[in-house]
Amino acid sequence: MFAWFERRLDPFPPEEPQEPPRTLVAFCLHYTRGAWPWLTASAILMALIAVAEVWLFGFMGDIVNWLSQQSRETFWATQRWPLIGMAAVVLALPVMTFMHSLLNHQTLMGNYPMRIRWMVHRYLLRQSMAFYQDEFAGRIATKLMQTALAVRECVIKLIDVLNYIVVYFIGTVVLIASADWRLALPLLAWLMLYLLMLRYFVPRLSQVSQSQADARSLMTGRIVDSYTNIQTVKLFSHAQREASFAREGMGEFMVSVHGQMRLVTQLNVTLYSLNAVLLLSVAGLALSLWLDKQIAVGAVAVALGLVLRLSGMSQWIMWEVSALFENIGTVQDGISSIARPHRVEDVPGAPALMIQAGDIVFDRLRFHYGKASGVFEDLSLHIRPGEKVGLVGRSGAGKSTLVNLLLRFHDLEGGAIRIDGQDIAQVTQDSLRAQIGMVTQDTSLLHRSVRDNIRYGKPDASDEEVLAAARRAQADGFIAGLHDAKERQGLDAHVGERGVKLSGGQRQRIAIARVMLKDAPILILDEATSALDSEVEAAIQENLYRLMAGKTVIAIAHRLSTIAAMDRLVVMDQGRIVEIGTHAELVAAGGLYAQLWARQSGGFLEAD
Repeated sequence: MFAWFERRLDPFPPEEPQEPPRTLVAFCLHYTRGAWPWLTASAILMALIAVAEVWLFGFMGDIVNWLSQQSRETFWATQRWPLIGMAAVVLALPVMTFMHSLLNHQTLMGNYPMRIRWMVHRYLLRQSMAFYQDEFAGRIATKLMQTALAVRECVIKLIDVLNYIVVYFIGTVVLIASADWRLALPLLAWLMLYLLMLRYFVPRLSQVSQSQADARSLMTGRIVDSYTNIQTVKLFSHAQREASFAREGMGEFMVSVHGQMRLVTQLNVTLYSLNAVLLLSVAGLALSLWLDKQIAVGAVAVALGLVLRLSGMSQWIMWEVSALFENIGTVQDGISSIARPHRVEDVPGAPALMIQAGDIVFDRLRFHYGKASGVFEDLSLHIRPGEKVGLVGRSGAGKSTLVNLLLRFHDLEGGAIRIDGQDIAQVTQDSLRAQIGMVTQDTSLLHRSVRDNIRYGKPDASDEEVLAAARRAQADGFIAGLHDAKERQGLDAHVGERGVKLSGGQRQRIAIARVMLKDAPILILDEATSALDSEVEAAIQENLYRLMAGKTVIAIAHRLSTIAAMDRLVVMDQGRIVEIGTHAELVAAGGLYAQLWARQSGGFLEAD
């Protein structure tokens, strides 16, 4: 039975995620699609439970009247059926509560926020590189987790809890007024004052909670940033500096906590004072009406019982409403990060890129990272099919930016990039990147097994293909000796976050193996062998040359000797192409490349 209810709401809906709205209500509705039947059923059950509980209080008043007015001998004969009805309601309450609990805890509480996490995560995975460069990874992850739970709490509290509160209060007023309408007046006055109190405290609590959610995300982001870059922290002996950096975030968080707790104290005092006045008013009025023989003793019992119950509930109501607004603040904070449009999107109906030869044309590129000027202005370059081209230039010349534009990590501001005549802006991003293999200088590995990291280049590759790629990258030797804390060995050993358990050269060889396994028709090498020692580089170089065979290759290197044998070298400076030719032609020309070659020390290009 539990499993049946757990399967009613799919936590991983297959629909493609869409850009969420940026307003609170629309955002919550967007991520509640598919859950409405179960939310509605839960709300109906909660309303029935509230009605039944209020009705039992009314029945308690009837019992008091019967006991004070009727004889023991005739009591059962005259009140048998009402008592049986009451027993039926009492027995029905646990059943309704059980059904409500099944809907809430088995169907909604777990599946509902997981649906949101699943949809948001897939949407964020499609965000541009610029999005992730502007945000802490830990901050994004924290907002994803917090926002999913906050949306659930907002919707369930509004539909379920507030529904119970409204039905219960209306039922209470109707029941008390049925004895004497004057008994309802203190309740209505209390309600007006209670709403005024909510109006004063809740927005302030919401404001504090929103700033608290942002401060919590910032604090978590700073802590995660320190852990992610722990090697750099230790290399520079900056543990104390990082602690101070985190403490600033923790201090900002504590300011919001102290502000929240001050409001809580004021709220508690105000609420208890209001409830005390309500109890005294209803008790005094009920006793006065009873003394005047205008109401029965059962009405006094019902009025006092309901007021005591309402006084007890008012604290819970206040915290539920406060929690609602706290979660509203969290959702609003999450919207600012989640509900952003994708900067780089596929055009509707975009086809997959089809490569026959690997001809690449950069046609009058204009790109300034969204600024008024800078980087590229009218840059053109043609790389022929199967040609091996090296990009040369000082740091900041635009080499990596050119490669990033080819991968469509950013959209152009003018011009076009075409592969085999197809504008890359008009094809799907996935198909574009599937046709390009890239090895970078800063190699990042996933915190998974060595096998999974190599197989990332070709997810359906067999173990034999994975081992073959490892051998070609001269990685099979060290892989055999790897083991992790859970005693997994070889290809099964996990490499740690970003591959931290491996040396730079080992990470690089696994990255090269991954690209060898991918075997894409276009190959980009960005300082691909920079982390390797000379002996390993020499061993890999032959395999790299074999990998390059039949492919269009773009290579970036500060160590000019590694790309001197390329078909052509393209020399860039300040976003412009200043020279093109072979190594020998450029050295003979005596231009910028000749100067860079002459200034090399040990084969490295001095960075400006």
